[in-house]
Amino acid sequence: MDAIDRAIINALQDGFPICARPYAAAAEQLGITEDDLLQRLAALREQNTITRFGPLFHAERLGGALSLVAMRIPAQDFDRVAAQVNAHVEVAHNYERTHEFNMWFVLATETEQQLQDTLRAIEAETGYPVYNMPKLEEYYLNLRFAV
Repeated sequence: MDAIDRAIINALQDGFPICARPYAAAAEQLGITEDDLLQRLAALREQNTITRFGPLFHAERLGGALSLVAMRIPAQDFDRVAAQVNAHVEVAHNYERTHEFNMWFVLATETEQQLQDTLRAIEAETGYPVYNMPKLEEYYLNLRFAV
């Protein structure tokens, strides 16, 4: 990663232009061309320097539902259950934790009913209970990693 890549990562953590050509506007602020910015972002993703670059939507404001879900899965069943859970397009993240509740994932759906249906489907498919922890309040932290 060179100085320009670092500048891209640092700059884009603080926001992204909302305009007709946002990559061109961001590139101009960085002193590079739009093509150079797009190529560098693609390279950073391919190298797994960044894993995602995109918008975050507030699901509830769009009429959707969002919840954190935990499961308690025996080690011998973990991979099977993880594959079943991850097969649901509504699952945004799925992480293994060293804890009694060792599987945690985020469920994002277009409606509250769809969230409940997906929870029931996961329980039926896996044979294990899900522990639904819907968001009660949202806190905003300005998490930023300077590189």
